[in-house]
Amino acid sequence: MTWSINDKQVVVTGGTSGIGRATATELARQGAHVTITSRSEADAAQAAAVISSETGGHVNGEALDLSSLESVRDFAARYRDSHDGLDVLINNAGTMSKTRRTTEEGHEWTLAVNHLGPFLLTNLVTDLLLASSPSRVITVSSENHRGAKNGLDFDDLQMTKGYNSSKSYAASKLANILFTVELDRRLASQGITARALHPGVVATNFGKNAESPRWIGIAMTLLKPVLATPAKGAATSVHLATAQTDEIESGIYWSNQKPKQPSPPATDTDAAARLWDLSTRLVGLPT
Repeated sequence: MTWSINDKQVVVTGGTSGIGRATATELARQGAHVTITSRSEADAAQAAAVISSETGGHVNGEALDLSSLESVRDFAARYRDSHDGLDVLINNAGTMSKTRRTTEEGHEWTLAVNHLGPFLLTNLVTDLLLASSPSRVITVSSENHRGAKNGLDFDDLQMTKGYNSSKSYAASKLANILFTVELDRRLASQGITARALHPGVVATNFGKNAESPRWIGIAMTLLKPVLATPAKGAATSVHLATAQTDEIESGIYWSNQKPKQPSPPATDTDAAARLWDLSTRLVGLPT
C-alpha cells in the first residue's frame, strides 16, 4: 500500500514553537490535517491559525500539559470525541528540570513530561491508531540517551536520591527509545510502526523557561549561530511521517533521516518490557 501524508490525521505535541512547529508546518503544507498541542490553549490556537495561514492547510490547536496525567486524559478524550482515527502521533514535546520537582500526581517532572505523559497519551489513542492502520508513532528522543550508560535505575526511576538534571534528562530520553522498542514489538504486526529519533542540536526555546537549568538556556543562546534551524531539526520527524513504509523498516532509532544504532541499553528488550509494565502502573492503566 502506497503511503501518503495527504489527508492523514496527525498529532504533534509541543507544536507551537521550535521543532514541533516546524514539523507541523511541513506536514500541513503536504496536506495533513494537523493537531498541535501546548500547555496554553491560547498559544496553541494562535500558532495553529498562523500555520494554517502560512500553508493553506488544516491545523487545529489544543491544550495539553504532559506533566499532568489528568490533562493527558482530557486531551485524549476530546480528540477521540472528534476523530474516528489517527494516522500519525508525533511525541515531540520535552523538557529538562533544573531541580527535582514533582507533578501533581507525584512523579518526577522530567520523567513525567518526557516519558510518562507520552506513554499514557499513546496508550489512550491506540484504538484510533489501530482504526487507521497502517499508522505511526514517532517519538523525539536524543543522543543524550547515551548518557544513561548503565541503563535505567528501576530501583529509583524517579531519582529520589542524588537528582541531577542531566542524568534525569538522559534517562528520560533512554526511556523514549525503550518505549518505542516495546511499542513496536507489541503493535507492528497490527500495522502500527513505532520509531524514535534524534533531531540534532537545534536552535529552539528548549532550556529557556524558568524550570530548566540556567546553563542550558545560556548555552542555547551562545551557540545559536551554529545550531541547526528548527526546520532542519524537524527533517527526521517529517521523513518518518511521510516516507513509504519500506523506507523506514530498517531501524528503530533515526538521525539525519537515516537509521542509527542507539546505545546498548536502548536495545535491551527485557528493560523495554519492564519499563512498559512499570509505566502502566505509574499512569494508572489496567495491567
